[in-house]
Parts: sequence; structure tokens; C-alpha cells
Amino acid sequence: QNPIFDALKQTYLLTATTLLKTASQIEGLDEQQQRKLVFYLRQFLDAISPTNVLFTNPQVLHETVQSGGKNLVTGMEHLLRDLNAGQMKMTDTDAFAPGRNLALTPGQVIYRNRLVELIQYTPTTRKVYAIPLLFIPPWINKYYILDMQPQSSLIKFLVDNGFTVFVISWKNPDASMEEISFEDYLTLGPLSALDVMKEITGSPRVNAVGYCIGGTLLSMTLPYLVAKGDETIKSATFFVSLQDFTEVGDTSVFIDEPQVAYVEGQMLERGYLENRSMASMFNMLRANDLIWSNVVNNYLLGKEPPAFDLLYWNADGTRMARVAHSFYLRNTYLENNLIKPKKIVLKGVPIDLKQIRLDIYAVGAEQDHIVPWKSAWRISQLTSGEVRFVLGGSGHIAGIINPPTKGKGYWTNKKPVKTADEWLESAEQHEGSWWADWLKWLSSRSGVQGAPPSMGSMAYPAITPAPGTYVLEK
Repeated sequence: QNPIFDALKQTYLLTATTLLKTASQIEGLDEQQQRKLVFYLRQFLDAISPTNVLFTNPQVLHETVQSGGKNLVTGMEHLLRDLNAGQMKMTDTDAFAPGRNLALTPGQVIYRNRLVELIQYTPTTRKVYAIPLLFIPPWINKYYILDMQPQSSLIKFLVDNGFTVFVISWKNPDASMEEISFEDYLTLGPLSALDVMKEITGSPRVNAVGYCIGGTLLSMTLPYLVAKGDETIKSATFFVSLQDFTEVGDTSVFIDEPQVAYVEGQMLERGYLENRSMASMFNMLRANDLIWSNVVNNYLLGKEPPAFDLLYWNADGTRMARVAHSFYLRNTYLENNLIKPKKIVLKGVPIDLKQIRLDIYAVGAEQDHIVPWKSAWRISQLTSGEVRFVLGGSGHIAGIINPPTKGKGYWTNKKPVKTADEWLESAEQHEGSWWADWLKWLSSRSGVQGAPPSMGSMAYPAITPAPGTYVLEK
């Protein structure tokens, strides 16, 4: 409402738009160089926004006058605290904890090895589907994104709808685990979990779900099993997962040979990649939301960050084991080897996505800044099975954690198309959450209903209640 501040805002917006447009049209740069230029220019422009400066943010000026400058003193205390901690505080970290008010769905850890705990969830229905469900979450973060508050828990939703659900909880690696390989993630993760699940449930078949990098691992697991003549997995679901790394959005700014070599050098010193390094990269992809809004709130207004469960989970990151992470970066983002038949070899088995012939349900998220939805759609062109691709609203996290009560809408398309743009052009929009659509799809591939299996077995007795111990490791 103040004409001076309004003029300042309009000048900033016009200048920022002009600079970004100019940067995007500079000749003589290749696509990657131009993307980097625009990305880092945007970072600079975000940083100098009038809202991020004491004397040009009217809310901060008002608070400074009203409090006699107390907000700035408190803000400086917050800044010193965060500098000592080595990271910005984005939420009230004392407000949440797995097992206290997050990850509350009842279950038992029924198997543990040096890399995973396998959790089996307690049935809540008199009858359950015969074919159990395995979740392979990303190991970049912790599994309980699938089991946050009860009202938004995908795990609880499935259990309450008659599914026998198992979830891998990855260990947070330390320096002693630097030699853990990608093959270990395959063997100690999904392959071990499948054997345990078959023994406990008596079902020879399992449906599998991979989320983000967990989906990338699942897409390697499937052709591996095919090569072994193993038909354990009946259907596969992929949540915002990449197989083709040709287009990864602004994440590509951080991926080239010199930068990967630098990361490998860091890991060689420590034995792992510190979780703060990953967090910093992801925060820069959404700088206004995850960095500068907190600068204003914490340091200029002198307020504590609010309690927000998703931001707590986001800050509760994990380290990346050296050998496995180097393999992943080079074979996916850097060399895009997964789409090259038999280029990747795991445990002596060449991986070929075209060997995947089972039914697939794949979900992309419309505003995903980590896995662009058009890249998630590519799985429909890379495998030989029938693929149902669904585009959800929102982003990488909220697009998946999308319970029926908060349905953000979704799109489907049964028509054969050759490009993601064609898919969207003729897609049908639906209200509500895609969870209901997936539930119908999954139910038809989960066998008949009968009495629930036991919790664990003689061979795999319950070890400790969910959420287990690995998820609590910092």
C-alpha cells in the first residue's frame, strides 16, 4: 500500500525479469552452461529481493519499531545458533519425533541386517489381500515420509484397506560403511526383504513400490529377477522415480564431471557424503521457500520457525555411503546408463529395462522440482509391460503424500501416445486424490482376501516395535 515500497517492488520484478530473459538468450553457450547461468542468476536475484533486506521490508521495519529493535537482537542470536549448528533451523525440531507423534502406525521390525530393518505392519481388517506389499523408500531421507501423521499416512491408508504392508527402513551409514556398494543395497534391501516376506506370509508373489531413488533401485531389481528366472514381484509401482536421467531439471546444475569428482573427494575423506550437502542442494532448488523465507522469519523478524512435520522430516536427512553413492551418481545422473541395455551390471547380471514385462503404475508430480513429471513418464516407453501413468498435483513430496481429505486432483490417460506432451494434451482430469485410483489398480493385482498372516514367524520373530531403531539414528 505504500507507494515507495510498491515502486521498489515493481522495479525489482521488472529488473529480475529482464535479466533472466537476457541470460536465457545469450548466444554461444551450450544448454548446460545456459542452465547454470540462469540458475545462479536466479539465486542472486532471490537473495537481493527487497523482502530479504531490513530497510526494504515494511513488515520487518514495522516489527523493529514496535519492539525497539528486539527482533534484530533475537535474530542475531538465532543466526549465531545456526552458525554453530552448521545449518539453518527451518522448523521446531523438538516438536516431532518418530514413534512419538510421527511414524505411529503399529507394526514390528521382523528382520534386520547391517543395512536395513524390515517393518511389518499390524493388520486392522479381518481379511487382507493374499499378496503383500513392499515399500522401497529412498535412502536419501527416512522412510516415515510414508507414515507421517495418521491422517496423512499412506501406510495406514493401505493397512486400513486390507493390505499386508512391509517397509524397508534404511540404516544411516557412517564411516565404517563406506565400502557398502550399490549391489549391497540391492542384496540387503529388496532381495532380502522379498525372501523374508514370502516366508512370513506364505505368498510366492509380492507387489513392490519404489519411491524416488527407491524406485530407481526397483527398476534395476526387476530385470535382475527376470534374469534369475524369479517371478516373485507381481506388479511394480513407481512414485516420482527416474530411469531416464536425460532431463532432471535444475538438479543438473550440480551434476558434471568436476562436481562429481569433488563430491567423491569429500567422501574419500569422510567415508560418506554428509546429509547437509544433499540438503543444501535441495534447498537451493526452492530457495525462496526453504532459505529466504526462513532468513526473514528467523533473523530479521526474530521469530522461531513454526512446527511443521514435513520440514522436520526434510531436515532429518541421512548420509550417503561412499562407494554406493559414487556408483549411483556416475551411472545415473552423469552417464545415464540405466536406459542403455546391459550397460549396468549388478552381481554379474546385465540390467535391461526392456526385460520388465509386468504391470506398472507410475506417478509423476506436476510441480516436481527434483523429478520432472515428463521424465517420470518416460518409464512408459522404457519397459515392455503395461504402464498406467498418473500425474498428480503439487510437488515431489506433497504430490505423493496426498490423502483423500486433501486431494489435489490428478490426470490419467489410456490413449497410446509417444511423448509426455501428447499424454497431457489428451489426459483426463479428476478431482480428489490418486490414492483411490491406485487402490483400485492395486487391489485387482493383490489376490483374494483371507485371514491376515502372523506378525513375523518362527524364522523371523518380532525384534522391536515400529518404527524401529535405524530410523532414529542421526
